[in-house]
Amino acid sequence: MRTVLCSPGSYIQQEDALGSLASEYVELGSAGAYLIVDPFIDRMYHDRIISSFDASNTPYHYEAFAGECSMAEVHRHQKLLDKCDVVLGIGGGKSLDTAKAVAHFAELPVIIVPTAASSDAPCSRLSVLYTDDGQFDRYLPLPKNPEKVIMDTDVIAKAPARLLTAGFGDAYATYFEALACIKSNAVTMAGGHATNAAEAMARLCHDLLIADGVKALAAAHKGLRTRALEQVVEANTLLSGIGFESSGLAAAHAVHNGLTALEGTHKYLHGEKVAYGTLTQFILEDRPMADFEEAFGFFRAVGLPTTLADIGIADATDADLLRVGKLACSPDDTMGNMPFEVTPSDVAIALRAVDSLDAVVG
Repeated sequence: MRTVLCSPGSYIQQEDALGSLASEYVELGSAGAYLIVDPFIDRMYHDRIISSFDASNTPYHYEAFAGECSMAEVHRHQKLLDKCDVVLGIGGGKSLDTAKAVAHFAELPVIIVPTAASSDAPCSRLSVLYTDDGQFDRYLPLPKNPEKVIMDTDVIAKAPARLLTAGFGDAYATYFEALACIKSNAVTMAGGHATNAAEAMARLCHDLLIADGVKALAAAHKGLRTRALEQVVEANTLLSGIGFESSGLAAAHAVHNGLTALEGTHKYLHGEKVAYGTLTQFILEDRPMADFEEAFGFFRAVGLPTTLADIGIADATDADLLRVGKLACSPDDTMGNMPFEVTPSDVAIALRAVDSLDAVVG
């Protein structure tokens, strides 16, 4: 049996990491760093980002991200690379995915510098491409993970707290989807079956969220970098990243994708919808009541959704929920990794059942 674990070459988490990017770059290149920077982060942290390059006379080219991870944007950066030999993506998800894609097509190393702990995507070997007007285009599988992922905990502590909460939703699903994939012996996104190490990381991810999530969120509301916040940054990013990619995705993420069929959900973040998908997976699995009590309690404490109203579809009809179920059960999605058959009707009923349980779970 083929088992596979994949991960970034290095994962670096520390305060003021933005101020030492040049020293991280010179371990991989010398001709010049190509920086793709989210416009908001550029306005907030421009001087800090370039400080180490200027102080050490390290060559770099600085470009603001245009706002959409499209092939047109990827090609724009490719034309500007010149002699640069390492790509750095700094900011949110789409700027990071653009950096990964640019580096991939140019056959260059990539350094990923997230400025929030809002998802587990930074460590992965995947970019999500969109059209120029923001519609989903396709997934771009990559042959390797980023050479480095660098988390500046000072910056992340000051990011909007809702982003950290969304990261909790994405990360909380990791362990339970891993268990489903292991039970079904599914092939993971890494191209093999789950390793014991990946399962252990997924479990640790869950345990850290429960232990430190509420404390970390309280600190984030005040922009404070505490030990609890540092713990959940690692959980949201590294542990969940390796856990999902090397253990597998199942119903929670398939339900997230299905929910995109309903316009009311579009203003909610990825991790918020994944959280509701996790509760839906619990219904499908008929998990023990203790699991529901833990999940509902944690989600309420940190502000993750537990009702259809919380994801913008309080008035969803049975037909609407069946649309979600049909998309979630697409042959191209991850519902097939569940250890039993799941139908669109099963999903629709489970979505409604979560909403009903909210009133009775203490």
